[in-house]
Amino acid sequence: MSVPKIIHYCWFGGNPKPKLAEKCIKSWKKFCPDYQIIEWNEENFDVSAAPEYVCQAYAAKRWAFVTDYVRLKAMTEMGGIYMDTDVELVKPLTPFLAHDAFAGFETDASVQTGLLACCPGFPLFQEFLQHYDSASFVKPDGTHDVTTNVSVLTSLCREHGLVPNGKFQVVDGFAVYPKEVFCPVDFDTEQLHRTRKTVAIHWFASSWKTEEERRLLEAERARLHYEKVSAARYAFFTKLLGEKTYHKLKALFLKR
Repeated sequence: MSVPKIIHYCWFGGNPKPKLAEKCIKSWKKFCPDYQIIEWNEENFDVSAAPEYVCQAYAAKRWAFVTDYVRLKAMTEMGGIYMDTDVELVKPLTPFLAHDAFAGFETDASVQTGLLACCPGFPLFQEFLQHYDSASFVKPDGTHDVTTNVSVLTSLCREHGLVPNGKFQVVDGFAVYPKEVFCPVDFDTEQLHRTRKTVAIHWFASSWKTEEERRLLEAERARLHYEKVSAARYAFFTKLLGEKTYHKLKALFLKR
């Protein structure tokens, strides 16, 4: 089953769209002229009928977390492509529609959620959606659970066999492309590494986020930078020492 020509995006809260969002939406129309584009907002999505997680996030005006659920709900029911409003197209998406689902790596170790696509009823994304059915946005101590959907999706994909190496692979029908295709901006440094293979650019804008969400973004950048350094260190020392020797030495240091 192929991905239908539908583009979904979310805009909750009623605030005016920034210039970057308008620019990105214009690029969708340019490179996908025969696609249906649907904006999901309070007028066509009943937040009160959604799981507790969504209602709590909406009450807290944490729109980014509301969209984590809405994008999956729309895609699993209708199929199509979801894009954040800071994702700009530079080439058509039509060549990728033959997949059951597709996206790209955000880093070598994590899968992006700013651009996701699937056919209706895609099993892996239905499993992803079910995560929010039992989740609570407000923790027992009253603080918010700001775990990113990138973390949730990446963990789920690894359970299904994803190898966190940044290379093209298909995980239970989900095609995951290298960063250069859909996410050529380095999340840590915000530098653009565009190539001839680049189809979309996620600019990682944070102007519409709350102060807490901006802090979360910086924390996520720090976490991903640590993962990248750790992965590079692991690759260097296992190549130098061999995997068994590396783990023996690591265990020895941890005992101290």
